[in-house]
Amino acid sequence: MSNSQLTPGVVPGRLPADAYAKNFGDHEPPLDMHEARVAADRCYFCHDAPCITACPTSIDIPLFIRQIATGTPEAAAKTILSQNILGGMCARVCPTETLCEEACVREAAEGKPVEIGRLQRYATDTVMAAGVHPFTRAAPTGRSVAVVGAGPAGLAAAHRLAMLGHDVVIYDARPKAGGLNEYGIAQYKAVGDFAQAEVEWLLKIGGITVKTGMALGQGITLAELQKAHDAVFLGMGLAGVNALRAAGEDLPGVRPAVDFIAELRQAKDKSALPIGRDVVVIGGGMTAVDAAVQSRLLGALNVTIVYRRGQEKMSASGYEQDHATSAGVRIICNASPVAVHPAGGALEVEFAYTVDGPDGLKPTGETFRLRADQVFKAIGQTLSGAPEGLELAGGKIAVTGAGRTSVPGIWAGGDCAAGGEDLTVTAVAEGRDAALDIHATLMAARS
Repeated sequence: MSNSQLTPGVVPGRLPADAYAKNFGDHEPPLDMHEARVAADRCYFCHDAPCITACPTSIDIPLFIRQIATGTPEAAAKTILSQNILGGMCARVCPTETLCEEACVREAAEGKPVEIGRLQRYATDTVMAAGVHPFTRAAPTGRSVAVVGAGPAGLAAAHRLAMLGHDVVIYDARPKAGGLNEYGIAQYKAVGDFAQAEVEWLLKIGGITVKTGMALGQGITLAELQKAHDAVFLGMGLAGVNALRAAGEDLPGVRPAVDFIAELRQAKDKSALPIGRDVVVIGGGMTAVDAAVQSRLLGALNVTIVYRRGQEKMSASGYEQDHATSAGVRIICNASPVAVHPAGGALEVEFAYTVDGPDGLKPTGETFRLRADQVFKAIGQTLSGAPEGLELAGGKIAVTGAGRTSVPGIWAGGDCAAGGEDLTVTAVAEGRDAALDIHATLMAARS
């Protein structure tokens, strides 16, 4: 007998075979040419456009939308990619509803913004589908830069450095380049093999060598990189996972949500991926939402997100919260994990209700339990294996200006660096800006 949503335990194949293709297909289909022209015509092409200010990479949004409206999506793509070389992925995963689209004048006037994200995807997809790389590499400078981490920050830094004529070697711990774009994004947001396609397209600039399976402390050291290269950029992200600090969190069935998401993204056959009937996700950010929604898409019957503070303090946007509830995910707020208990082959997670007052978070004294076959921890990640000798701030690498660390010749950006938001688009901006600062420093030293 085949499995179903009612099958107890953690099992694969809970849904009919055709359901997986539907569930993990593109959740927001791309615009066609006509739809893009119509959507572009809604833009006022503001002179002092608030959407540009709201974009962490400062893309000239009115310009690229005007270029789409006039039938030149290739030019629009170049406008986007000159500021954000990972504009294709950002068009898919950026929380536009809290950035450019929230700032849109149409949103303020009508409650319906210009569809900036979908228009950006239309333009960048057009160029990538044509196999065109709109940038050329400058004359070689004879300088070499090491980039640690092939995620958004590292890739953005590497591309800009290569475009400016430097030789770049990217070192990454994973088998594939891409970082969170490859391993940490919900499957339905970036379907197929888009993350790898974007990496391959980016590398067409030339001058970039990617070495996978290499991390600081595992095959390479920071001292070796400093000796072999003229500059080093650190963009290795956050590999550690915060602890629940609850008894029983080491029990089988409790695991980091990021590991589950990575496993799902790499699974060729989604129906073969086991999922529990009852799933509990602890956390309130995008990772929690992605893990919870995808648990439902795999066929879990009951999926609950539990967050320790009020719903208004969840870092997942209101749009993402609504998406989760529309997928059948229950969200419980003001509840903090106390312990995970074995329960007859499954688990029970004990929570304490909390009050978030002037003196911080306090338990009310009342508790409840949720049954779970699987518990996913989505309570944030930490920097692990930070290189010795670098000043830290808040558990991350301290930086000043455009990513300069406390050690001359070493820059950092993305999630591993202090400050900024944990967003793909922010990481791209930090990698790009650090690359420009590295270039200026190397060129000044040569003159």
